[in-house]
Amino acid sequence: MPLKNYGVMKAKVLDKKRGVGPSPHYQISVTEEGKKHRIAINVKSKAYPSELIYFVQENFQNERNEKLAHLPWGYTLLEGKPDLALDYVRGNFFSPTEMVPLPHDVPGPDNDLNELIDKYVSKAIEKEDSVVYAFGEKWGPEEKADKYFGFEPGSGVHDIHMNQGNIGRWKRDNGIWQDGGLLIHYPSENQWVAIFLAFQSQSFETNKEGHRIASLQAQAQNKIEICSACFRTSKSFPRVTLYNSTEEEISLNGWNLASASGGKQDLSSQTIQRQEYLTIELAMDSLRLSQEEGNLRLLDASNKEQHSIFYSKEDNAQVDRSMNF
Repeated sequence: MPLKNYGVMKAKVLDKKRGVGPSPHYQISVTEEGKKHRIAINVKSKAYPSELIYFVQENFQNERNEKLAHLPWGYTLLEGKPDLALDYVRGNFFSPTEMVPLPHDVPGPDNDLNELIDKYVSKAIEKEDSVVYAFGEKWGPEEKADKYFGFEPGSGVHDIHMNQGNIGRWKRDNGIWQDGGLLIHYPSENQWVAIFLAFQSQSFETNKEGHRIASLQAQAQNKIEICSACFRTSKSFPRVTLYNSTEEEISLNGWNLASASGGKQDLSSQTIQRQEYLTIELAMDSLRLSQEEGNLRLLDASNKEQHSIFYSKEDNAQVDRSMNF
């Protein structure tokens, strides 16, 4: 199901905080006509790989600019408005190949995602005529003060990133013309800066509902898939089941199952027959699977990912439940 309340917040920047902690978000305090809000921007992914990918256009020239400048202050819903909404796949704002990964926090100057965003937000604070446009999903007003900046009532915008081609529990957010992003206008310099963010686990090949689709090339490459898994059992070992979709027997010599923690399980002793299933008991000590949420990847002999699955905390808590993927 697509995002609820997708739109854009037009406001002035007041303050900011860099993203820290286990689920870091770069936080921006903004105001519009006396009302305060918070913009929360993911700078690290919960799914593997953890680094987001980004693209910055420092001279963003688009027909949306003039329309955005004429919007009223505050939040404007954009459902059904592709002339204003963002879509990384259909909007032709940039090529996906231009997006590169960047860690959220690395020692040293100008080398992580926190610092990249901070560069443009700090400039927006310094230049009083600057206006920020945050595309994403609105939350609030809450019946409490904002936990980062203390204003009441708490409210703001999040999902400031691509919102389609998701895996796992985030598939429910998939949709088209509802991608997030941050645009900053510096009128005194006649400059528009656009910051686009996505998770490496997301796909840029999506259908009309925003769900990922496999390209013909990907279909040809993915000969074996993880089709089911049971991570907690009462009578036997945790296990996954693989399926060979080809017309030939495949040796798994050099293949591995890999977890986000870096743990691996060697599958070299296994062979999977043509168009057959193979169930493998998981070596939990070597894989080091998270007890919360995470993902499991199937790597071939060249260390190339053939398939991956994501499991949630709720999935992991189910005993003797086989999950299909």
